[in-house]
Amino acid sequence: MVIPPAILSARGVRKAYAGKVVLDGIDLDVQQGEAVTIIGASGSGKTTFLRCLNWLERPDAGTIRIDTQVMGRTGSVVATERVLAAQRRLFGFVFQRFNLFPHLTALQNVALGPRRVLGQGREAAEARAERELRRVQLGEHMHKRPSQLSGGQQQRVAIARALAMEPRVILFDEPTSALDPELVQEVLDTMRALASEGMTMLVVTHEMRFARHVADRVVFMADGTIAEQGTPEALFGAPADPRLQRFLRHLEPSA
Repeated sequence: MVIPPAILSARGVRKAYAGKVVLDGIDLDVQQGEAVTIIGASGSGKTTFLRCLNWLERPDAGTIRIDTQVMGRTGSVVATERVLAAQRRLFGFVFQRFNLFPHLTALQNVALGPRRVLGQGREAAEARAERELRRVQLGEHMHKRPSQLSGGQQQRVAIARALAMEPRVILFDEPTSALDPELVQEVLDTMRALASEGMTMLVVTHEMRFARHVADRVVFMADGTIAEQGTPEALFGAPADPRLQRFLRHLEPSA
């Protein structure tokens, strides 16, 4: 069987802060339609890697390619900020905090990107925003402001905002960590639905149930490297790396 080229590919990605190595030569390929979760202890480099993929953090070394484009490059030369901004639009990014504009409604928050970044007219942008809000089960709440929404609803608005830009890949950075426990499931259910639709997703998470039951592949990071990766059945059923074994033992009650 011929494996198609990865939609997202990282090779030799390195990053250090004040001489401390945070990412130590990461290699990772993600196929179109694949849902990949990244797990690991705090400080293992998960969030930094996610932010390096779309150059919110610039890697010190390595290459990141999405589709046919190399991030930060135009052919053999360094990309201008304008080109880099266009490359970043190939990614959606859902943060821990929702980062919604408090004075705008859910509809306006979601329509803002298509209007200002994609240059759509107001009517077209709001039609797209309405479609994506209905996709995340918020059709009845689109005219509410963030203060009128629960944390779970606000995070789903943030997901709709990412979807409205029609990205090739969505990056999720601990999307449930800022939520009260009773609100976590509604966000995970939304992400589960996107995965079932074939959305390409890379998810940093501590939600082991999601990693176990939704992900196509689980990546375990430790000490700035990918220590082990494979199917959920393999990683959770027969972990090989001692660090992964210890990590899972600590999380066993919630896994």
